[in-house]
Amino acid sequence: MGKNLIQQKRGKGSSTYKAPSFRYKGKVAYAKNKAKLSGKVIDFIHCQGHSAPLVSIKYEDGEKVLLPAPEGIKLGRDVAKGSGISANVGNVLPLKDIPEGTQVYNIESLPGDGGKFVRSSGGTAKVLSKIRDKVTLLLPSKKEKEFNSECRATVGTIAGSGRKEKPFLKAGFRYHAMRAKNKLYPKTSGVAMNSVAHPFGGSSSHSKGKASTVSRDAPPGRKVGKVAAKRTGWKKGR
Repeated sequence: MGKNLIQQKRGKGSSTYKAPSFRYKGKVAYAKNKAKLSGKVIDFIHCQGHSAPLVSIKYEDGEKVLLPAPEGIKLGRDVAKGSGISANVGNVLPLKDIPEGTQVYNIESLPGDGGKFVRSSGGTAKVLSKIRDKVTLLLPSKKEKEFNSECRATVGTIAGSGRKEKPFLKAGFRYHAMRAKNKLYPKTSGVAMNSVAHPFGGSSSHSKGKASTVSRDAPPGRKVGKVAAKRTGWKKGR
């Protein structure tokens, strides 16, 4: 007899993988009011739900928001948001108003959603080109993506870029770091398991012996790896 895979355990409704959101400091998103306003950085905040430090900004209309902190920002620094302002570090502008070649982060997927792309520490994207109502950005993954020109973004690079450079040194330190964010650790590779524990397991213990791609209609217990992959690997050429 087999046993439940970790993918199946995640979805069964237990509290094992429940996010500790009661410890989070608040939602990180742009102000819903898109009007041109100036504001001031009033605090730096550490939130375990985010890899980057956050800044609390108070705008002149009284609204407060939490945003990922850019490199070089200081307490008491004046920032601004809206159309028609300068593309200084920390300012929030529509993509149509940001010059080509500018580094940006926290990019909206749809106008008004508060920011969805490039939000982890050290992340930044580059504005490549503008064609009509579309703006093309180079993401940290080196892939190019088109966005609506009305989508907002913050100028600069997210702080905390050296986070991954500091070694954990001990497995115990990493265990506590992962536990704080409720991540699965340690994570055993499927190929290192017995065949009873995982579809990739078996006597070889270091090679799958079968393709890691599976059908969309694969039964529970076999649906692991690359599910319904159209293709694998990097695309060569055009």
